[in-house]
Amino acid sequence: MKKLIVSVSLSLWLLIPCVAASDVESLKADMTFFTDSTCKQLKTSVKLKDLAGFKSDLLETVAAGMLNGTYDKTYRATSYEAYPSPRELGRTLKLGDGFSRYENITGMCLEPGENVVFVGTTGGKKLSLLIPDWMRKPAKGIKPAKDPNGWGLHKQRIALEEGVNVIDVKKGGNVYVSYFDDHAEKAPKIAVHFPTGKVNGFFDISKHTNADWNRLLDQAVSPIMDARGKHIQVAYPVEWFNVYTRGKGVELVNNYDALLNHHYTLMGLVKYKKVPRNRILARVNFNYYMFRDSDGVAYLGNKGTMRMVADPNVVITGDPCWGFSHETGHVLQMRPQMTWGGMTEVSCNIFSMYTVTGMGNRSRLRAQKNYASARKNIIEASPKKSFLECKNVFDRLVPFWQLHLYFSRNGRPDFYADVMEQMRRRPDAGRGDDSIRNQFEFVKICCDVAKLDLRDFFEKWGFFRAGEITVKDYRTYNYTITQKMVDDTKSYIADKKYKKPAEDITLIED
Repeated sequence: MKKLIVSVSLSLWLLIPCVAASDVESLKADMTFFTDSTCKQLKTSVKLKDLAGFKSDLLETVAAGMLNGTYDKTYRATSYEAYPSPRELGRTLKLGDGFSRYENITGMCLEPGENVVFVGTTGGKKLSLLIPDWMRKPAKGIKPAKDPNGWGLHKQRIALEEGVNVIDVKKGGNVYVSYFDDHAEKAPKIAVHFPTGKVNGFFDISKHTNADWNRLLDQAVSPIMDARGKHIQVAYPVEWFNVYTRGKGVELVNNYDALLNHHYTLMGLVKYKKVPRNRILARVNFNYYMFRDSDGVAYLGNKGTMRMVADPNVVITGDPCWGFSHETGHVLQMRPQMTWGGMTEVSCNIFSMYTVTGMGNRSRLRAQKNYASARKNIIEASPKKSFLECKNVFDRLVPFWQLHLYFSRNGRPDFYADVMEQMRRRPDAGRGDDSIRNQFEFVKICCDVAKLDLRDFFEKWGFFRAGEITVKDYRTYNYTITQKMVDDTKSYIADKKYKKPAEDITLIED
């Protein structure tokens, strides 16, 4: 005979095994005591005496907790919004695939084995659970950078359906609801209830304080704490948050948001009101110092690197500021309009320069003397060469940064914002070995946005060099730049009858 449960404490709740949850028919029978398929609200007619009629221990315990007021639904039972899909972002913003897949943080940890998840009305939309292995490390004896399992984030994906879902968790961890849609603004909220598992919580800059931050760290049951701001999502070890971010969670998230706001300002998303709801994810990894992949940006989980990314005073200075700006710049560089072959490690650093100097740090191009080396290696080179043929990617960056400096000093700080908006409004000019055509589109757009004839500037930097050019940039690009491509671009600009700039932009420095 089932034992009547009239009260349940939080600590007892966490000890309830989920093995009895496999009786799906019992769960379905007990769902009739609740207002809907999420089982997050009892019908008003249900009283303590009705607990004896429950067939499943799990839902009986849930009901008992609800009746005596001990069942906290803050994280266990809530509704989730759809986010624009990576495909939609790629279409509207002309970006690669790099925004977070883990937007809908649940604050729950599921343990290995059988768990139960209740899902409300989906309206035909698809959603799933993601359980990433944040703390995955190379096997013993394997050099981290040579890990045969790669550097990427491994995860378990579990499809969800309306009603009761009995799921098999392979490896426990923090759980996220994956809910993306090409028309997110029209997609319904979907309620999800986790009656099994433990509450870890997460930090949300829109509602939490530093006192909340410390409380979350103290009560964490997972080695990873999630935090989110307006633009950033962070998943770092609680261990390092306790060392470097104690009492400073608000400052850390705000500083990350400030860095990304600079990025969005540069690319025109602020000016044209197109800043995405989606966030960029910064996470820990145990293979390599720092890198960007399709899951966002990742930092090595050791003392030195974690200080760079978890101490809010360090994040916005020097190399840490540059590193974050560079890696997120890879997420946001327009492809292929600003990232034709040879530009992968260049156009991302327009973001780096803009954000690092905007946060009050010194110019890396000036500190490294790249202005002088770029003029020597490109403008003064004999025979004449394209900037793309220069092996130093910082030298390649110089002409792009000079454009920003010139227009900023002449009342047009939003020059790149307008250039990139124009690029978003038109298709790319080519891909692969044909991606060089985007270079000539860039030249034309710059002149049109500036209402200036910039042919002399681009000529000196080798944008108009015709011929066969081989460029190594993660793959080898074999460009054939015809004289007609050059002449057509020059004629296009000449026909506009724009005036020339009042100074030689190739001489400008920070």
